[in-house]
Amino acid sequence: MILFISISVPIILFALAVLFIGQTISTQPYRGAISDHFDGKKFVNPGNVTAKGFPDLFKFLLGRDQGPWTKNYETYVGKKPKSPEKGQVKLTFVNHSTFLIQWEKFNILTDPVWSDRCSPFTFVGPQRMRPPGIRFEDLPKIDLVLLSHNHYDHLDISTVLKLEEKFEPTFIVPLGVASYLRKNDVSNIIELDWWEKTDQKLHITAVPSQHFSGRGFYDRDKSLWCGYVLEHQGKKVYFAGDSGYGSFFKEIGKKLGPMDISMIPIGAYLPQWFMSPIHVSPQESIKIHQDVKSKQSIAMHFGTFPLADDGMGRAEKDLMATLKKSKISQEKFMIPDEGIPIIF
Repeated sequence: MILFISISVPIILFALAVLFIGQTISTQPYRGAISDHFDGKKFVNPGNVTAKGFPDLFKFLLGRDQGPWTKNYETYVGKKPKSPEKGQVKLTFVNHSTFLIQWEKFNILTDPVWSDRCSPFTFVGPQRMRPPGIRFEDLPKIDLVLLSHNHYDHLDISTVLKLEEKFEPTFIVPLGVASYLRKNDVSNIIELDWWEKTDQKLHITAVPSQHFSGRGFYDRDKSLWCGYVLEHQGKKVYFAGDSGYGSFFKEIGKKLGPMDISMIPIGAYLPQWFMSPIHVSPQESIKIHQDVKSKQSIAMHFGTFPLADDGMGRAEKDLMATLKKSKISQEKFMIPDEGIPIIF
């Protein structure tokens, strides 16, 4: 009996600690009007597609074979970005889903992550395998920040607070994310539902994606996820955010396309039985390219954090093979180099 108690007490204490931490890091749930993708308590995907639950998560974690990942800090880091010339759009891939978009006089960041880990903790969690393509201190004045959802590899609160302190930009976020930012003393926030627009001297529309949200154990799907379409002077730039594949991409293309430039995820797609509801494969990435009628697409969401079982380099190889099979030029769907500006 004494032995049983001596073993069970530490297990119980550990479980209670985990539950307490899970509660502490959970975000405040969104409160608002019921819609076709919000039932009053949680958000749902188009077609009610759901991400896998905790039992499948444990199955995934126990059977992981994440392939080869090598930490490489010898890679190129770009110089301080220069402003584009009139009429140009300049995109610089930082890595993962972070881009610096320089359009006329506007400097925009997508899902900025400069931390070493995408995790609630600094000592554990997926670690950065490559340095950011632009040093944070080399960033130009940032006017707008687009956040697609609240996962740690897309909403890095440490980076957000550094941006707020240095630049005081406007943060464009999906429903339910604003309360978390305000809790962290971020002030200038615009919150959008799917298909809602805001005019920040360029037009920004939040568009559907197929994913889920949550930063703790108790806030699953309590805030929205999205992509964005930016319009200025007759040109359109699409940031797809984080998503599984669905027919809504054709709807985006029909309503807002054709896109001049699209940033489309290609990585974190294996094993497909677990990842397919929330992440696209390279084959599906090409479908998105076609669905939104993209003239020029750029890959993202690969090669930085070991989030799934497609090892470093797998997504890029699969994308190139599928482009060749589909008879689509690699110039039409680029794999960007970190820190090297692409000018359109």
